[in-house]
Amino acid sequence: MPALEGLRILDMTQYEAGTSCTQALAWLGADVVKIERPERGDPGRGPGGSAEYFVVWNSNKRSVAIDLAQPKGRQLLLDMLPNYDVFVENYGPGVVEKLDIGYDAMRAVKPDIIYARIKGFGTTGPWSDYKCYDMVAQSAAGAFSITGEPDGPPMRPGPTTGDAGTGVQMALAIAAAYVQKLNTGKGQLIELSMQEAMTYYLRTATSGGNYGERAARRSGNGGSPTMSLYPCKGDGPNDYVYIMAVTARMWEALCRAIDREDLLTDPRYTDPRERHRRRAEIRAEIEKWTRSRDKYDAMRHLAEGGVPASAVLDTSDLYRIPHLVERGFVHEVDHPEAGTVKLLGWPARMSESKVPIQAAPLLGEHTREVVAADLGLDGAQVDALVDARIIGTGN
Repeated sequence: MPALEGLRILDMTQYEAGTSCTQALAWLGADVVKIERPERGDPGRGPGGSAEYFVVWNSNKRSVAIDLAQPKGRQLLLDMLPNYDVFVENYGPGVVEKLDIGYDAMRAVKPDIIYARIKGFGTTGPWSDYKCYDMVAQSAAGAFSITGEPDGPPMRPGPTTGDAGTGVQMALAIAAAYVQKLNTGKGQLIELSMQEAMTYYLRTATSGGNYGERAARRSGNGGSPTMSLYPCKGDGPNDYVYIMAVTARMWEALCRAIDREDLLTDPRYTDPRERHRRRAEIRAEIEKWTRSRDKYDAMRHLAEGGVPASAVLDTSDLYRIPHLVERGFVHEVDHPEAGTVKLLGWPARMSESKVPIQAAPLLGEHTREVVAADLGLDGAQVDALVDARIIGTGN
């Protein structure tokens, strides 16, 4: 059985920080019902309703369209609430309060609800009313300050850890709260600040600053020649290999891998301090070798020789490299609008929990079935809600 089978989640999230959280829980087996605005839905859907951005972050969910701005729509949500264990939202500051569906309002209906909130800067403090997106959170957490060349300006990082990194932390917190609820019968309020969540990924960077006395510095692609990026044969923008030979044994393995065992006995390079002083010379020797091979051949040769290294894969490579394909990490899913699409999977592999990846829902695709099942309504009653524009079915 799926690990989280039986856990039901009302998902009122948008874009990525919240949707990544609920998708992770859905991939672990939770029944995630995504509450969206009729006609428009999650802004991440884009103009056509099924943008690739939305499709990759909303697999395995069901979509219910409710107009929460109408009093009857709000009441409908509250009437559905007793059927769920968790409510998740990541709307901007003040939105949930304006709709009057905050923790106190929901706890009055379902005392043991787990109410999870993702906010850019939290709900308290001088910055709590500020709006936030991924890169704003990363900038506020220090990620820009450690990215870039040493003599250049701060640089925008590539991965969206401000959003998705926050999302998986919230998923962990929800899973922990659910276990606690099973033991105590009590729900709780969970709040997660994107700024604070993002700092978790900078703990290594902060660890050399004497507990906050010094700021970490930018190092670009690496100051050490044995921990750096090297160009390979080819004219592509990602024809590079990254080498990370950290220990003395790995230095020896690197010299053997590039057919320069003579460096191991050369008195100019035997001492680590001398190697650092002559790092430009060492870098030139390694680069001669990497430029004679394509990035995959360089990676294979180095890795098989005991040197930690990887070709610089681009985002398209991820969908077709034999390693990930053979491991079953790349999934083909049929989507009603996008057709057959490839999706990257969930990295956690659990021997006793299997959850096939399903296509992201169309807007309001499951409104009828969920509302009818949760509230015991017949077809005519559901039709009346549709006619009154309280709920939407997406068609």
